[in-house]
Amino acid sequence: MAQIKAIFFDQDGVIIDTERDGHRVAFNQTFKEFGYNFEWSVEKYHELLQIAGGKERMKHYLHTDGFGVEVKPEEEDDLIKAMHKKKTQTFIELIESGKLPLRPGIHRFMQEAMKAGLRLVVCTTSDEKAAHAIAYKILKDIKFDYVLAGDVVKKKKPDPAIYNLALEKTGLKPEECMVIEDSRNGVLAGKAAGLYVVATTNIYTEKEDLSDADIVVTCLGDPDGEKGTLKQGGKGLDYDGVLRVDQLVKYFSH
Repeated sequence: MAQIKAIFFDQDGVIIDTERDGHRVAFNQTFKEFGYNFEWSVEKYHELLQIAGGKERMKHYLHTDGFGVEVKPEEEDDLIKAMHKKKTQTFIELIESGKLPLRPGIHRFMQEAMKAGLRLVVCTTSDEKAAHAIAYKILKDIKFDYVLAGDVVKKKKPDPAIYNLALEKTGLKPEECMVIEDSRNGVLAGKAAGLYVVATTNIYTEKEDLSDADIVVTCLGDPDGEKGTLKQGGKGLDYDGVLRVDQLVKYFSH
């Protein structure tokens, strides 16, 4: 009988709604500082989010829409790296300013997981510094076994590499772990690693095909705050708008 022993968390869109008001804002500020006169709109960034990784996104945009001025092929990699470094610094400043609140229910959910003796791991394609700023500063009262981030794996979601690494680090079997994700790429990565997947939607992912997830909710929910809506799965759960760790452990343990 498999019992849930760990929860793996994606970061962007799961822990903090960072994409629209964090990463996108930091990218646009970086473009301006590097002398470019284009911006990524909310809609454009949604489109670019289908590509995992910030450096990859900028490179894709350069090759499709262009930066408005010529970038020589031999200078491309160094430029993208320099821009991404600056963007990450700007993003971290945004995080540390406290302007980006935690998503409803995530802190409560992590506290419940700690009390239940579960192992907690962050699995994100975001930059390591940004991941550490969230995990070790904003969530300093939460004990994470590992924060796996950035280029710790070569292939990004929907490839399962980051979740396979989490399984390797924890020494657990796939059926002993569940993932909290928010995007189609993340859901596919979790399922490809053989994990149970709970998806929490946000403005960028609410219309994505998340049908591969075991459970889909709008947010984890807080008893005294914003409640979630169950959109898929969860048959037999006593659901009141708040998804609790003990419910999920029971639901996935068999």
